[in-house]
Amino acid sequence: MAYFLPHLRTAYAVDQAIQKETDKVVAVRFGSDADPECMLMDETLYKAAELVKNFCVVYLVDKREVPEFTQMYELYEDCALMFFFRNKHIMVDCGTGNNNKITWALKETQEFIDIVEIVYRGAVKGKGLVTSTHDYSTKYKY
Repeated sequence: MAYFLPHLRTAYAVDQAIQKETDKVVAVRFGSDADPECMLMDETLYKAAELVKNFCVVYLVDKREVPEFTQMYELYEDCALMFFFRNKHIMVDCGTGNNNKITWALKETQEFIDIVEIVYRGAVKGKGLVTSTHDYSTKYKY
């Protein structure tokens, strides 16, 4: 489903997408289109993109094509989803300890929509950190 979503192929394009959007949340998925986890995430993002188009725009960035952001945002995972609003990084507390990005594939469309709504509501109020309604700290129990 990655081919249905807009790709940003240069660092300049990523910067412009984040800076130019003033009224919507910018969700950027960093990863590889061939990665299985990213494929799951891309499918969820594609299904939700039309539903959240009034307050969120979704972009995909291949880390191999645009390596400039790997060190800046510490993108060492296979798949990472980050949110921006008015050129400001919005952190999401999901209970995992890493508030900068979501590093697992969101499999449910409603799950992504809920997170984007929380990010949008918090960002409009000027908050840089929002708390997810769902606690993901117990997602992987061993």
